[in-house]
Amino acid sequence: MSRKKKKDKKSPVSAVCSALGTVLLIGLVLVCLPITATRLFGYDAYSVVSGSMEPAIPTGSLVYVQEAAPEDMKEDDVIAFYGAKDSNAIITHRVVENKVVMGEFVTKGDANKTEDMNTVPYSNFIGKVVYTIPVLGRIAQALTSTIGKIIAGGVIAAALFLEVIASVIRRRE
Repeated sequence: MSRKKKKDKKSPVSAVCSALGTVLLIGLVLVCLPITATRLFGYDAYSVVSGSMEPAIPTGSLVYVQEAAPEDMKEDDVIAFYGAKDSNAIITHRVVENKVVMGEFVTKGDANKTEDMNTVPYSNFIGKVVYTIPVLGRIAQALTSTIGKIIAGGVIAAALFLEVIASVIRRRE
């Protein structure tokens, strides 16, 4: 009977290693979830890197953009669009006027004194900003950088290493 009690009792080191590995993985998933899972629901997420929409959308926010018909956008809607036809720069500004017949928007950043110099053609339109989360954009930028990816890989490796250690300790008992 004493032998059975010994078998049932888990090593505290094994339990701590296993729990820590699990916490690391859950933490990484929880940090990445608001950035990536939204695509499943039809939203794209973008980090805000300039202050042109402050105070409504602070620098470092994450904006969620939903596809929409450009002709349905109204004055005061916040939209995301490509800054130029062949540019990867994405701009988030407020619609001042939707020129449906011309197929273009007049836009303005809330923090800017004047309207944007160039109109935005419908072909550059990405979608309507439907939600923003301050600070999360900075986290998204950090995670998608080379160093962030290395750190995420390191967290996964550390979690797996801790689980292996826990397994080895359990087998030796």
